[in-house]
Amino acid sequence: CLTAPFLHAFRDMMADTAEPSMEALWERYVEHLGAAVDVLKQGFDWHMERMGRNRPELVLNLFCHGTIERGLNVTDGGVDIYNLSTDGVGLATVADSLAAMEQRVVKEQRLTWGELAGVLESDFEGAEDVRLMLSSVPRFGAGGTCADEWAQRVADLFTELMRGTPTPRGYTVIPGLFSHGIVQWLGAKLGATPNGRRKGGPISHNANPDPGFMTHGGGAPTAKSNAVAAVQPKWGNTTSLQLDLDGGLAQDIGGLEAIEALIKGHNDLGGSLINMNVISKEQILEAHDDPSKYPDLIVRVTGYSAYFKAL
Repeated sequence: CLTAPFLHAFRDMMADTAEPSMEALWERYVEHLGAAVDVLKQGFDWHMERMGRNRPELVLNLFCHGTIERGLNVTDGGVDIYNLSTDGVGLATVADSLAAMEQRVVKEQRLTWGELAGVLESDFEGAEDVRLMLSSVPRFGAGGTCADEWAQRVADLFTELMRGTPTPRGYTVIPGLFSHGIVQWLGAKLGATPNGRRKGGPISHNANPDPGFMTHGGGAPTAKSNAVAAVQPKWGNTTSLQLDLDGGLAQDIGGLEAIEALIKGHNDLGGSLINMNVISKEQILEAHDDPSKYPDLIVRVTGYSAYFKAL
């Protein structure tokens, strides 16, 4: 979770620093995110030490060179290279929060650091105007914004912390930005954030900008594609682009060629995965009333797909 270390960093800064600043906040964020990464790496080692005797990877052992020859499970030294992976969650929440603080507190001085801490602690109670003011800064994904710069900086930090050093036992950890369905569960444990998110609300999904990131909504698929491509860790783990397209797009707005160009463009920019849903409101409502009408309708459940009728 990229967001929890951010909140710890902010509270530390407010408790320890006479003159809060973006530089002091970033310094503490590096420290707290680094601590979280270290704990994850220790956890990987604990898991690997016990994997062979509790859940030996029988199929993987049979398909790897070295395991049979050495008589060892893959996690016990049966192979020369064994990479692990981990996914960062909540990038847009942190990037938009940093941008809101930089613009509203530092540049415009509409809030003091103390006032910001107060409205976050109270979950914006009686301060809806402040919440809207913070949430209305140009956000990650809009292109060329302060939030886009922060997103790149946070993604680079996460990548370096994960990939820069192995676990204590020497395993390489490959970073990605992918959330599956965990954003509600993680967000429920967290306080309010400076991007206007209330206490207990979900944090951002995958590496995608939060909904509503484009003021007028125009060009959002392309803007999302550019934003997600820009924050790829680039070590091989997935950082997915989540796209929901209305079925009418294929018929009315450029046709299949436009969708094909969007997919190829994201790939050319360095994108690694697209989770694409083609949605028809009418079809979904009809299927909900009578699933037998659409036996081949496939819906996405977090990162996976299933037949709606079977569900």
